[in-house]
Amino acid sequence: MPHVDPGDSTPPVTSEVTVRLLLNVIWVVFCGFWLWLTYVIAGIIACVFIVTIPIGVASFRMASYALWPFGRAVVTTPGAGPVSGVANLVWFLIAGWWLALGHLTTAAAQAVTIIGIPLAVANLKLIPVTLFPYGKEIVDVRMIPAAQRPLHSL
Repeated sequence: MPHVDPGDSTPPVTSEVTVRLLLNVIWVVFCGFWLWLTYVIAGIIACVFIVTIPIGVASFRMASYALWPFGRAVVTTPGAGPVSGVANLVWFLIAGWWLALGHLTTAAAQAVTIIGIPLAVANLKLIPVTLFPYGKEIVDVRMIPAAQRPLHSL
């Protein structure tokens, strides 16, 4: 049995962390980079117009999630009011539907192989936040109590 130093604050590497890392690396190679690039381009286009800068900021926030999704989850932000609803409607009309379509087509292509099935599930996991990002927050799965974690949060 390995000796554990009580003063060591680094968490031990578990098989769960290893699986997340492996899935994230496979994700980046096979689709994460391209999805990240799509979100970044959408954010740049949105930032060109002054009025849509908040949409660009949301796109950049989701770009990081699209690049490295395993080990993270989307939770509802407490206190998100009616402004979030209006912002979600604008987002849906400007960018949400076609970004969600990108996730759907990528998931269909990935689901063809056995190795691609977890990646396809991750793509489908991204669709709700892609359609309606306001009033949501992307957090590390370890920050959510185990009983409250979404079933798809690997």
